[in-house]
Amino acid sequence: MSKKNRQRPENIHTYEDGNTVRKLEAAPDDYGDRKQRQEERRLSEQKRRRRRAARRNRERALKMNAGYVVFLSVCVIVVTFTMAVYVKMQSDLVTRRGRIETLESEVSQLKTDNDSAYKRINASINLKKVKRQARKFGMKYPKDTQIIYYTIDNSDFMTQYSD
Repeated sequence: MSKKNRQRPENIHTYEDGNTVRKLEAAPDDYGDRKQRQEERRLSEQKRRRRRAARRNRERALKMNAGYVVFLSVCVIVVTFTMAVYVKMQSDLVTRRGRIETLESEVSQLKTDNDSAYKRINASINLKKVKRQARKFGMKYPKDTQIIYYTIDNSDFMTQYSD
């Protein structure tokens, strides 16, 4: 027999699983399938709408209108100006610190020079010579009646009046 002459139905499949009869299964519920398909369609439509909205938002975000460009330009100018002022202030601060250090070292040098000059002057004074010159000009030691003593009551200065 040729294949054409053989008449075997192609969609008949038999399977034997033991010797017991199976329980009948309930027919598939068309209502549940229909509801599930509707839910799937609804979800896929929601996804599609969300994708379209996201695409539109991305396109809107990429567009730059004149107002947005002006706003960004003003922001860049303000930030640049602020940074320039900050750098200038930092530069001034460094310059002033250098000047202060120079002045402090100058003051220190002047104090050292002043102290050495004071010590040199004190060392060069001859008190005996000063006494002799004072006697030549008629100066004398004060008498006890000419000396006035003051008491200071917790004050750090005193005013002296001449008679």
